[in-house]
Amino acid sequence: MALNNTYDARLVQQETALGAGAQVLLLALIGTAIGMGPAGWLTGLAFAIATWAVLSRALHRSRLRSFGAANRVTLGRATLVGGVTALVADSFQSSPPVSLFVGMTAVALILDGVDGKVARRTGTSTPLGARFDMEVDAFLILVLSVYVSTQLGPWVLLIGGMRYVFVAAAKVWPWLTAALPPSTARKTVAALQGVLLLLAGADLLPYAANFGVAALALGLLVWSFGRDVLWLYRTSRVQEPVAPRQVRELVAS
Repeated sequence: MALNNTYDARLVQQETALGAGAQVLLLALIGTAIGMGPAGWLTGLAFAIATWAVLSRALHRSRLRSFGAANRVTLGRATLVGGVTALVADSFQSSPPVSLFVGMTAVALILDGVDGKVARRTGTSTPLGARFDMEVDAFLILVLSVYVSTQLGPWVLLIGGMRYVFVAAAKVWPWLTAALPPSTARKTVAALQGVLLLLAGADLLPYAANFGVAALALGLLVWSFGRDVLWLYRTSRVQEPVAPRQVRELVAS
């Protein structure tokens, strides 16, 4: 994102402040429209503060010279995810309007395919932007799984929690942090998670059909994660003996 030659922290940080302001405004609109309770408000505000804090710190460390159009799209998605999070938290007290829940979630899912295209077309792809996009995706799946679990059972939480379990496991087994090869199947499975969970959460189908849709999402995710973990494990096992063999060759020579 090297659009300017000088780094100005104030200009970049203004973007995150505007994002936090947009989040509060969205919460106010939702609250006015449906009479959102304290749980929804507190959760939505906590999401806004956490997003602002984490993103501000990441931007400061990366020293990006411009926030960039792609990150603005992702920040807009994050604002919608914050609204969905507030609705889900409020749903434990009263059911949110299905049309509002489905509408905001659908727009957030659609925009998931926009920020990457914008980054590539404008030449502003960065590791921070890719990580920001991934974290917003993962959190939306987690929130949707919480919502659907209230209808179908706690097993649905495995869908939203699997990525976070993988990250935690990587702290114990560092070989899980190795780079994976590009995979269309992995991207497809990831994209389907939100769509399938939204379909199940919208409650437009009979219970058995919703159960099957959520089970399909979980099955695909287990297959995708399982395949990647197996690849990482096999790769790590192949690379482990290389160093000792090189040492013996050096000693022999």
